[in-house]
Amino acid sequence: MTQNPPFHSPLDRSFGHFEVLRINGTLGGIVQGLTLSPQLSDEVISALEQALVQYKVLFLRDQSHLDDAQHQAFGARLGQIVAHPTVPTREGTQIFELDASKGGGRADSWHTDVTFVAAFPKIGILRAVTVPAYGGDTVWADTANAYARLPAPLQQLADQLWAVHSNDYDYGADRNGIEEERLKHHREVFVSAVYETEHPLVHVHPVSGQRALLLGHFIRRIKGFSSTESQQLFHLFQQRVTRLENTVRWQWRKDDVAIWDNRATQHIAINDYGHQPRLVRRVTIEGNPAIAVDGRRSVTLKAPNIADLQESHAGS
Repeated sequence: MTQNPPFHSPLDRSFGHFEVLRINGTLGGIVQGLTLSPQLSDEVISALEQALVQYKVLFLRDQSHLDDAQHQAFGARLGQIVAHPTVPTREGTQIFELDASKGGGRADSWHTDVTFVAAFPKIGILRAVTVPAYGGDTVWADTANAYARLPAPLQQLADQLWAVHSNDYDYGADRNGIEEERLKHHREVFVSAVYETEHPLVHVHPVSGQRALLLGHFIRRIKGFSSTESQQLFHLFQQRVTRLENTVRWQWRKDDVAIWDNRATQHIAINDYGHQPRLVRRVTIEGNPAIAVDGRRSVTLKAPNIADLQESHAGS
């Protein structure tokens, strides 16, 4: 007599103080039984950090108690909060706001946050303040799994490559019909000061030890190759990151929170909600320069004078 296979609960793992419900084969889990707060014990924070490294992106529903101050104070439990290098923060905070009604509020191309600086962020914490009636999902991709699935010859090639990342990238490339307001915001705010950093195409995660691809739209060129060759190499590896089986998609509700490991993911906000309001706020946790497989670290090529940048922000 044939027996049915054993039933596996969708509950993937208990972390003692909360449980995680896996929602994708490679990354993504819903945290159950936890209310985010800056008053969480060190033990709970440690468990949350462990879960984050394992699942790469964690989702929590119904966190309506979090205002800007609580959001930022909770983030400080995970590390040093950093403001966006060029975009002014909300008054009195270090919170980065994405408002779809303003020029730069859609983030609708694949990226790892702020890789144009050497010590790019390790964690992002995003809170949904206003969500559209439909559309506006965010998708994350697993950059470690993408590397692991590369054929060995492509892994060997990627291990040797370095790329220059900059916030002064071609924002309108391959995006016909982009609104002039968004291009203006990109030129006047996002590129108010120009950064360039050289990162390895493959870096070693400082906690898990996994190798992950470090790509996204901030890449300007692959070192040692022509612009045409750079573009071809970029697309070769980038399309491996964003394969559907390597992603998880989140349909936002008001007061949802997503926490992701920026060292092992890329993400994109789907721009399919027309002129509906969509407002999210992000707290960002400082990271470290990427470490290549041979031990070399990311190198800053260009950074603005801090006094000049502060003057630019004061005038915005």
